[in-house]
Amino acid sequence: MIRHIVLTKFKPDVSSVVIDRIYTGLASLVDDLPGAADFTGGISQSPEQLERGFKHGFVIDFDSWEALQNYADHPRHRALGGQLVENAVGGIDGILVVDLDLASVA
Repeated sequence: MIRHIVLTKFKPDVSSVVIDRIYTGLASLVDDLPGAADFTGGISQSPEQLERGFKHGFVIDFDSWEALQNYADHPRHRALGGQLVENAVGGIDGILVVDLDLASVA
């Protein structure tokens, strides 16, 4: 299983309505794609407060690298990803993506 983790540093003027719309769109896309499951997203509530501005994030699990690639190539993902970039501080610099192959993680 591949765990896709995305952290976003949204611009201060981006409303929670815009963020919710993006996350709802991503959750809907995950529901529609074979091999994708368990979209979870929201705002950090960490007592450690080490987010360094990356206060929002989401996680999606994929059955395989191929399923992740299908998601990445999907037109709805490209549109929603564009909205993330548009609303992130510094564009793409305001987004972190980590993909973990859970079969190889110790």
